[in-house]
Amino acid sequence: MTIVRRLARPLLAVSFISAGVDAALHPRPRAEAMRPLVRRIPAAAHLPQDPEVFVRANGVVMAGAGALLALGRLPRLSALALAATLVPATYADHAFWQEKDATARRDQRALFLRDAGLLGGTLLALVDTEGRPGLAWRGRRAVRSAEKAGKRAAREARRTTHATRRSAREARRSVTASVHHALD
Repeated sequence: MTIVRRLARPLLAVSFISAGVDAALHPRPRAEAMRPLVRRIPAAAHLPQDPEVFVRANGVVMAGAGALLALGRLPRLSALALAATLVPATYADHAFWQEKDATARRDQRALFLRDAGLLGGTLLALVDTEGRPGLAWRGRRAVRSAEKAGKRAAREARRTTHATRRSAREARRSVTASVHHALD
């Protein structure tokens, strides 16, 4: 792991860990802001319908995924979890478009944009393969390799077929010559 990754991941993760622990321990202030969003979630999604439980669960996932990202364990999965928890939290906590006061709107917009920047960081962490090939590249390479192996097998089958036919012709000629020789 490069020095940049060793520094960047914990720096990115620390704000998620802090916000997640705070949300898990003190969900009430966020629960009221989250209530309209939780009402829109269909029951089929199997997510908590109680805003306080939703905020607490979101905070636990955020803190856990942040810790994993900081430690460099499952970094891409952790980044995905962080992005998934950040979107509803940002929408509910920093709805600047609902603020009437210009100063409060400006403050909420700044916090919203900060969270948008964090989302960008998590998306970068999500696609970071640490210099190793990603799944898409590996898949394309496997397909090419399978195609080459298929072509080699077909070529070898044609060669074997030609050799078998040649051997059969030679055997037929040899048997025919032996029969003619025996009859003479």
